Amino acid sequence: MPPVSLQLHPDSTCDAIVSIDVDVSVVQNQLRLHYRFAGDRSRLLLPPRSSSARADLLWRTTCCEAFLGHAAASDYLEFNFAPSTHWAAYRFSGYRRDMLSATLPAPNVLTTDAPQPFSLQAVVHFGAPLTLTAYDRLGLACVLEETGGRLSYWALWHPTGKPDFHDPSALQLDLASYAS
Repeated sequence: MPPVSLQLHPDSTCDAIVSIDVDVSVVQNQLRLHYRFAGDRSRLLLPPRSSSARADLLWRTTCCEAFLGHAAASDYLEFNFAPSTHWAAYRFSGYRRDMLSATLPAPNVLTTDAPQPFSLQAVVHFGAPLTLTAYDRLGLACVLEETGGRLSYWALWHPTGKPDFHDPSALQLDLASYAS
């Protein structure tokens, strides 16, 4: 499948990055995401790389996100992947309701060292009790923080109003299309 492109929210401005493309694949019980950024990486605020660990509030600065949901149900998962290689996974029972940490093995998160092109890769491993086959919709997003502190919001699709990656209509991709 060709990469999908994230769109800058109409109320956001970003001088550092001009485009974000994401390669998506599902291999066995793994979700593989490769976010590629075109622009000037030096203008992004990137937390220093550290050992991979679960961490909260990653979305307050530069962070890639993925949302897995269902066409016919309201529960969903949220994943956050930071350039530091920190990550987070949450379960929701409905739109922004009952947020709990999702029990999954630590994803593999890698970033490139070269300034161009900058990219982040994440591989999420599923297994009991959460299986990837339980989900059929995917939404992708990024929050970018520039060195001056300005945030921009990128997603496959933006609902009207302020940026909201949790909006069920943001789950734009049919996950089965990316299975190999």
